[in-house]
Amino acid sequence: MKLVISRSKKASVSVDHKIVGKIDEGLLILVGFTHNDTIEDINYLVDKVIHLRIFDDEKGLQNKSLLDIKGSILSVSQFTLYADTKKGRRPSYVDALDKEKAEKLYHLWNQQLSEHTKVETGIFGAHMEVELLNDGPITIIMESREKTC
Repeated sequence: MKLVISRSKKASVSVDHKIVGKIDEGLLILVGFTHNDTIEDINYLVDKVIHLRIFDDEKGLQNKSLLDIKGSILSVSQFTLYADTKKGRRPSYVDALDKEKAEKLYHLWNQQLSEHTKVETGIFGAHMEVELLNDGPITIIMESREKTC
């Protein structure tokens, strides 16, 4: 499981020129799934994301989490996070989880996040347009396979 997390002043996702998800202060998270991802990967990354201290405190230091600022999450599925560009000029997506399994994990991911904060989403599998006012800019890549015991 791979995440691209951007600290957001505001973000939205549209399908067919209609906004389907929108947040103000919080995190825009692009999420992709690969083979062997499980509920344990989701649980691990949910905990990491909601406690990730990347929001400024009163002294301008990154000491606050999403929970501390009462921020929201815009979660957007993106299988292209598992693009392999080592050979040729066309990316291979063989490392991306198949659509049916990935969709189940995506919904579970969003459900787990929503137990902690407000979550808006895109539409799984749709062609989406994502807008972001990245605050900082701060963007972090996180993977569940990097977890430690």
